[in-house]
Amino acid sequence: MDFRDIVEFFKDAFKYIAVVIVVLLLFIFVMGLQQIVGPSMEPNLKEGDILIVNKLLYHIGKIKRNDIVVITEEEKYMVKRVVGLPGEHIEYKDNYVYVDGEKYRETFIDTEKVKTEDFKLEDLGYDKIPEGMYLVLGDNRENSKDSRDYGLVPKKQIVGKAWLRIWPFNKIRFF
Repeated sequence: MDFRDIVEFFKDAFKYIAVVIVVLLLFIFVMGLQQIVGPSMEPNLKEGDILIVNKLLYHIGKIKRNDIVVITEEEKYMVKRVVGLPGEHIEYKDNYVYVDGEKYRETFIDTEKVKTEDFKLEDLGYDKIPEGMYLVLGDNRENSKDSRDYGLVPKKQIVGKAWLRIWPFNKIRFF
């Protein structure tokens, strides 16, 4: 092995190391993986599903109603759905969400089968959702720890938006 072989080896190795570093940086700052733990997002997401989370999106764009987001609460990562946005009055009555007094049709759950207690934003001590805060709920309203339990979620606790389900393979889909 001569000097040229050694130089060529290091050039090739550097390319692979650079790719690994770029991929690591992407997963640290731009994307992440999140596994669903528990039944709170059923029937749409089941325990064991694995999601790719876009961490950059909400730094440059807005959080929207029905976005599936990963939040940090009590040092845990949880997956929930954004239901209430800043400036809105939210009420959950007779198994339907009301936004500023208007019935909102949730297409991702069967509201006829969902049986849960009525809930008002006033129960959390607010008339309207303050700026920079969001109301999040699990799709499985009967079995979800969410804003009804721990209150409104500040934007800084929202890690990112669920972008793609990658596991199980037969249910891969974008959100």
